[in-house]
Amino acid sequence: MRVATRLDLTSADVVADPYPHFAAARVRGAVQWHDGLGMWLTFTHAAANAVLRARTLGRVWSPRWPDEPMPSFALIHVNSLLENEPPVHTRLRRLVAAAFARGHVERLRPRIAELADRLASDVADAGADGSPVDLIATFAEPLPVQVIAELLGVPEPDWPLLRPWSNAIVKMYEYAVSPEQRAAAETASAEFVAYLRALVAQRRTAPGDDLVSSLIAETDSDGARLSEDELVTTCTLLLNAGHEATVNVVGNGVTALLTHPDQLAAVRSDPALVPTAVEELIRYDSPLQLFERTALVDTPIGDVQVAAGTKIAALLGAANRDPAVFADPDRFDVARTDNPHLGFGAGIHFCVGAPLARVELQTSLHTLLHRFPDLTLAADPERRPEFVIRGVRSLPVTIKRGTS
Repeated sequence: MRVATRLDLTSADVVADPYPHFAAARVRGAVQWHDGLGMWLTFTHAAANAVLRARTLGRVWSPRWPDEPMPSFALIHVNSLLENEPPVHTRLRRLVAAAFARGHVERLRPRIAELADRLASDVADAGADGSPVDLIATFAEPLPVQVIAELLGVPEPDWPLLRPWSNAIVKMYEYAVSPEQRAAAETASAEFVAYLRALVAQRRTAPGDDLVSSLIAETDSDGARLSEDELVTTCTLLLNAGHEATVNVVGNGVTALLTHPDQLAAVRSDPALVPTAVEELIRYDSPLQLFERTALVDTPIGDVQVAAGTKIAALLGAANRDPAVFADPDRFDVARTDNPHLGFGAGIHFCVGAPLARVELQTSLHTLLHRFPDLTLAADPERRPEFVIRGVRSLPVTIKRGTS
């Protein structure tokens, strides 16, 4: 029997706090049909995990507006590791993973700490007189962009270019997209592609210790390399995914900590809790709420048969609050150790940058706790108005003079 859901993913109530809506829907079924979206949605951890791991479900990318040419936006998706399945995905991931394995995470570890400390000093300077500081604009947004820039070898004077490009492109992953946003996404894609082609050309003649140089040099067992379009697409994916996920984990996570003083006190008193706290931040308020796949053949998910050609979306936020998997799932617990969250995905599309993201998030949390022992909310955080990518647009905080 087909169970239908009326959950409106664009409603203000759902965007503000989707978790009670997920819980109410979950009692009606693990997988439900959404007429408005024309796809199935999952509401349990088991169903979402099955969607992420099923080899008969794929990422089948096609233009949402076929009559509206967006060649640059299309280019960074057609060639994407995220938007392809085996055998193309297998080849791309093997090359990208091998390039990452050349020591880039360890190379960046001290640099991430340096960048985080430098941005914390900006926060300290801005809030030294007791005035509110927006932690998103001053710390959480700049840090992941700077880290990705360091990873790719983007010169520091060009760092300000990256964040606007990423912000414009990721607006396209929501379900309500205006013509103006589509135009901005295509412009940003074209500018970023042109920039990356120039960077790749430069690294071909003058390799460095950056990931772009490693991606250029990496060869498969049969001697195959990434094409220029695949190089450009991989770099774009790393910026968009790495920037958006990290800034939103920090924003959502610091909000959770500041509104749960007992948990904030616990992680302050025991810095060894930072790694488990980071995993709980990802679980408790997931930065990515939805991941779509398409049935390549008829595929059973739970009690539902997903017909070939039909889409099904894993609701990651619902999966990460499933009481069948997480004890007291609506409780924020920085010491939670039994935490198989799906924040980095699962299966063959598990986030290739997860090790780097964990280093960045742990360093961010440690830096903020160490530098600002009296960090407090100055006003209610302002939520982003989108559902798929869940985050905080502004996070006003105050610090006490002398705590930096």
